[in-house]
Amino acid sequence: MTLGVNAGDWGKAPVGKAPIEECVDLGGTIGAGYMTDYIFYGVRFAGDSAWTSVSYTFDGLAVPITVGAWYLNGINEDGIGGAYDELDLTVSAALGTFAGFDVALGYTHFVFPEMRSNFGQDFAGGYGEIGLDITRSLGFVDLAYESNYAMGGFANGWYHQLGFSKSFGLTDSISLVLGTGIGYSDNYFSNLTGNDSGWNHYYVTASLPIQLNCRTTLTPYIGFVGAPNGFVVDGVNPTGLDPQSDILHGGVSLSVSF
Repeated sequence: MTLGVNAGDWGKAPVGKAPIEECVDLGGTIGAGYMTDYIFYGVRFAGDSAWTSVSYTFDGLAVPITVGAWYLNGINEDGIGGAYDELDLTVSAALGTFAGFDVALGYTHFVFPEMRSNFGQDFAGGYGEIGLDITRSLGFVDLAYESNYAMGGFANGWYHQLGFSKSFGLTDSISLVLGTGIGYSDNYFSNLTGNDSGWNHYYVTASLPIQLNCRTTLTPYIGFVGAPNGFVVDGVNPTGLDPQSDILHGGVSLSVSF
């Protein structure tokens, strides 16, 4: 007579010994962070600010579609007469790779829940913006180009930006990322400055992504925004937060994938 032993529950197949994959990327990301200054296309709209975000990518479609939401709230009152806040609702499609360039097309709707009107504009319903993003690794450096067209709000024109970045691995879990770039405005801030077109601003950044585990990354950063005489941002000051150029700023973010 023999004795049989079932490794699992009675009536069920034995449990396999293969390790459970804990770091499978299901397409979602949540994030939160703090910044000393909220700078949008070179213009400072708020000082100390906290933000949070969530996004999800659907891979089973004809092209990957990403939807997301990002919310920022100014911690201190500023020149706009109260704490600045902003909610960005986004959807984007990764169209594919063409001649080595990764291309994505997206739409962002900007909403300002605590600001029904300001800058001489009615913000009750927010406004929308269409954006084209093109990226490519050149080997020694990574290139990123974006072109955005705003439809209403304080913005009614085009904004273009060209940037370069380089990542240096310091340890198995820590990298140093250096970036620089320049923006060009084609009447984008026309409701704030008049029909101004020209170089918008330049920027330099340094960040230190720290991979805490396979899902979580902590990223402190520091940056500088400059706008010499004749640049568009040099004449934009919608919030009373001086100055609007030569701004040294920083912050930290935490992102978790799932």
